[in-house]
Amino acid sequence: MKISTQLSARDRISTLFDSNSFVEIGALVTRRSTDFNLSQQELPADGVITGYGVIDGNLVYVYCQDQSVLNGTIGEMHAKKISHIYDLALKVGAPVIGIIDCAGFRLHEATDALHGFGEIYYKQTMASGVIPQITAILGNCGGGLSVLTSLSDFSFISQNNGKLFTNSPNVVEGNFTEKCDTAAAKYQAEAGNVDFVCEDDNSVLEKIRELITILPSNNEDDASYDECTDDLNRLVPNFKAEIKDTKLALQDISDNNYFLEVKADYAKDMVTGFIRLNGMTIGAIANRTEILNGDGKAVETFDNNLTTSGCSKADKFVKICDAFNIPVLTFTNVSGYKATMGEERTIGTAVAKLTYAFANATVPKVNVIIGKAYGTAYITMNSKHIGADIVFAIDDAQIGMMDAKSAANIMYSDTKDASLVEEKSVEYASLQASAEAAAKRGYVDSIIPAESIRKHLIYAYEMLFTKREGRPNKKHGTI
Repeated sequence: MKISTQLSARDRISTLFDSNSFVEIGALVTRRSTDFNLSQQELPADGVITGYGVIDGNLVYVYCQDQSVLNGTIGEMHAKKISHIYDLALKVGAPVIGIIDCAGFRLHEATDALHGFGEIYYKQTMASGVIPQITAILGNCGGGLSVLTSLSDFSFISQNNGKLFTNSPNVVEGNFTEKCDTAAAKYQAEAGNVDFVCEDDNSVLEKIRELITILPSNNEDDASYDECTDDLNRLVPNFKAEIKDTKLALQDISDNNYFLEVKADYAKDMVTGFIRLNGMTIGAIANRTEILNGDGKAVETFDNNLTTSGCSKADKFVKICDAFNIPVLTFTNVSGYKATMGEERTIGTAVAKLTYAFANATVPKVNVIIGKAYGTAYITMNSKHIGADIVFAIDDAQIGMMDAKSAANIMYSDTKDASLVEEKSVEYASLQASAEAAAKRGYVDSIIPAESIRKHLIYAYEMLFTKREGRPNKKHGTI
């Protein structure tokens, strides 16, 4: 049932673009198939409106499925129109936005529709890492369309109207919609399959406009900057109090407290999103141990260990940033890996992928150690050992193999003298588990007061602005 916040296809396009800037392409294209009485049906634009327009001065291409035409189903020419938009966008280096509201394949056209769908997959693959791809789910997005969504860089879903599924809830073994609506926005967001959940069509389209303004147009564009009206030397006196909820810490250091969080409902122990420093878009990844409410009280807590979902969330985000030359910032506070039976099945592979993503990225990379940095989990979180350009630590950060007391207990396990173990624990903390010890060995570039973090980061990224870094000649990695 349609509700007041669900717009028509043309209204969606009008809302998305700057006033009177949309130019339609292929308005007269229609189906070739005449099977099953298709020739007797009018199919305006073959169920998808395609073209280009401007968002805050940025050229953007769009395809928007029209649910009023055969339920927005995809046929041969419908798919060809989408493929053509991709061809144009790749030629000029502009983002593609897909607005999905579709009942799936057009059964009347069968293999022609399948061929067209395959062409869309191919175009998306060729465009990956070259131009930003954004998908908005404003109606049904099922079956093969869910793959199309996952091939995009960023996906949005309307909480009121969007449905995302590979198999519908009623065909999932042992399930039905009333029991668990696996197609609902909340379910899919918590599973990590969408990046942004918004209330309705209008809020989705407004959020996409915001994202477009902070992203570069393509992988060779360096124009993702804005004028900075914030004080470049502004201190952040609350930073230490916000270290546990790093979403607040990232927001506090950013220009005018701007923060656009990505996958907010998934793997909440890892925060990912975009901030601005001196007008520059920065991709931020941070370990989190608490979620604080407006009163500063913890409403959800996590241990400071890497998890499979947290690593997967950060892994994709780092790769997107690297593909589009967006500098990376990490806040590290990690002491190991999550130790459960379930995690043991997957954590090794997930950590390897995140390690690879950080090590393989050639964009400017800055790491700030804000708490614990222990063992190989610390190495994974954008440490200098795998290629971070600059590493800061706040004055009470702990860096080493493990916490000092545990290390002393292991090294002096054959003694019963508790006072000796305590003495050696203090000694170990000073010699092998402090920020100062790491700095003396060159693993930390500077130990900084927590409140001065904003200005230190701005200076670091300004210095790294012209960074160039080569990689061995190879087709691609295998991780």
